[in-house]
Order: sequence, then structure tokens, then C-alpha cells
Amino acid sequence: MFKNKQKVVVMGLGYIGLPTASMLATKGHQVLGVDVNESAVNTINSGRIHIVEPDLDILVRSAVNSGNLNASVTPEEADTFILAVPTPFEETESNPKSPDISYVEAATRAIAPFLQVGNLIILESTSPVGTTERVAEIIAELRPDLSSPHSQTSGSCIHIAHCPERVLPGHIIRELVDNDRIIGGIDKASAQKARDLYKTFCNGSIFLTDSKTAELAKLVENSFRDVNIAFANELSMVCDRLGINVWELIELANKHPRVNILQPGPGVGGHCIAVDPWFIVAAEPEMTRLIRIAREVNDYKPHWVLNRVKAKANRFKNPVIGCLGLAFKANIDDLRESPAMAITRELIGSDVGKVMACEPNVHNGFDEFPLHELQEVLREADILLVLVDHDEFKEIDRELLKEKVLIDTRGVWR
Repeated sequence: MFKNKQKVVVMGLGYIGLPTASMLATKGHQVLGVDVNESAVNTINSGRIHIVEPDLDILVRSAVNSGNLNASVTPEEADTFILAVPTPFEETESNPKSPDISYVEAATRAIAPFLQVGNLIILESTSPVGTTERVAEIIAELRPDLSSPHSQTSGSCIHIAHCPERVLPGHIIRELVDNDRIIGGIDKASAQKARDLYKTFCNGSIFLTDSKTAELAKLVENSFRDVNIAFANELSMVCDRLGINVWELIELANKHPRVNILQPGPGVGGHCIAVDPWFIVAAEPEMTRLIRIAREVNDYKPHWVLNRVKAKANRFKNPVIGCLGLAFKANIDDLRESPAMAITRELIGSDVGKVMACEPNVHNGFDEFPLHELQEVLREADILLVLVDHDEFKEIDRELLKEKVLIDTRGVWR
């Protein structure tokens, strides 16, 4: 029987875990957020946030002030445990893009001592196919007392499901509530139990399936976008060679009622689109030629941008190169898998000139290289390289750009 109000432990307080924990808390659930970052834990307990996301500060403050949200570095007993930890890839001898589920495994082991019969475990992390079943295996190994001798599914006295997040950074709060959700259980009862919890804050439709299908559905969604972005990025390189404005070309082509070409950029970043297709490739390398080639096109695009910048820099004796933006998309501070970061880092290391980076959404805790104010970059740069279409860059007075060499990878000044 589902409790209207539950005790929920959320493992991981990043871009997905913190909004989810806060949303549950504002709906009356008693939520403990757990993270290994003690500084983040202290920040949240003071009612503040450690990441940039519109309206998240208001949600967290409300949740903390209500007494329903607390943060800690260690879990405790609860009704439901949500795993929202990273699932990156790692380089191995056989595969340079091998999925790494070690954080999921570690989080599962961390909650195992606190589990009780009837608990629900939800894996929200985008994961390779079979990860949810791996969670069940770990629970069965560590807590054999929770296994039922009457069921074919290990760990069946514990309900386990996968509910992949489907939110867009910059719109997370709204999309947490409004987006449709897919929930895949290791059995039907697990999927139904997870659905009942998500119904307490989701307005979107909820579709039930098995865990493997739910895992692959999320990977397919991001791979679909990756393939389409690769087409746009390939077009941008063709247009550059032919002397055609790619932004105008795409706008005109999209006038066709059945054509919707996405926008090109300096590559593809973020934890999802730049990573998830490799999970499918790793599972079936012989069957995924299109997905692999799309990934290779998008992974090549930063190198193409670098070559363009270096060619322009060779016209100067000691050029100043202004890199505008480091995040993987507009108006957020998320640097994960960001092509803008990779390009800026490479320019700094290649000694082609003085590099001045500007990222208006990053304020504290970044120390890899100096960050500069926008007006300072505009004043001193000979070459302006737009890597992210932040609103601040769209509002730049065009008069300030007249004497600059402009390389616009986002169509900000199209």
C-alpha cells in the first residue's frame, strides 16, 4: 500500500537529484538528500544552492524552510531511495568509451544496510541497459535476508525500478512537473509502486514498462537528437567550405512542412547527449554504425572549430582570443562534457595567443584558468569566438564588434 507521504532518501544532489528532492519535499514528503560533497550539503541545509538553475533557489529555500528537506553525507532508513548519481564513461583497453556504473553501484551499497522489506529503490541516473538489474543483484548479494524464496526475481521483497529523467537544463523545475515519464520495473509491482510516488508531483502522463526498455528508451531519445545534431554540424562544415550562411540555409530548409533541422554548434556537450549514444554502441558495436558515426561527427566538430581559430590567429602577431561561454548550453553553469571547455582548454595549451575566457554563469569554485568579465573581453580581444549562446552575448552592442574577427559557432550574430 502506497503511503501518501513518504520518507525519501535521494542519493546525489546534482542537477537532477537536488530538484527532485526539493520537489518531493514541497509536496509534503520527508526528504533526506545525500551527497559526498560536504560543501554542497552545508549550502543546501542553509537554504541555498550550489548549481545554476532558474527558480531552483526558490524551490530549495521553500523545501528547507518547511522542514521537509535536509541534506547529509550519509543515508538513513526510508520508504523510498532514489539514485541520482553520475553515470559517465571510462577508457578501457577494449573500449575508450566504456560505460561506468561504479557510482550507481557505490550508491546501492551505501543504502543496502538501511533497506527494509517493502522499500522502493528508483534509479533515475541515465544508465546502460541492465543497470537496474545490477542494482537488484547487489541488493540480493548484500541483503539476502530481503530476498523472497517465492519469486523468480532477486531482491523481490524490495521494489526496484528505473525512471530516467527527461528534463532540459534551464527548464528543469517546469519539466519535472509537466513532462511525461517512463517507469520500468524489475517486475510489474515495482513499476506500479514507483508510478504512485511520481504521481504526487508529475502532471505528465506516466508509462509503465520493464527496466531494460526504460533504460534503452532514454538512450534512444538522446541518440536521436545526437544524430540530428550531427547532420546540422556536418552541414555547417559544408557551408563554410562553400561560402554559404548555414543559419540561413537551415531556416529556409525548415520551411518545408516535414523538415526540422536542428542548430549546429561547436560540438555536443552535457552528460546526456554526448554520453548516452556510446552506451548503445558499447552494448551492440556491430549494429550501431549510424549512431557511432554521428558521435564521431560531433566529437570532431571542436577540432574543426580550433583549426578555424588558429587560421585566423595566424594573421596576428600576438592575438588576444576571447572565448565567450564555457557551459555546454545556454544560460546554465554546467560544464560537463562541454565542447566549449575543451576548445578553450586546447587554445590555452596551444600557445596561439592570449586567451581570455568569459562564462557569466560560473562565479565560485572554478580555478582551472582565469575568467574575465564580458566588457573586458570585448575591449581587449582581437578575435571573438562565440561558443555558447548565453543571453548576455546576444545583447552585445554590435558597434563593439566592428573591428573584431568574429567566429560565431552558435549563430548569435547571424
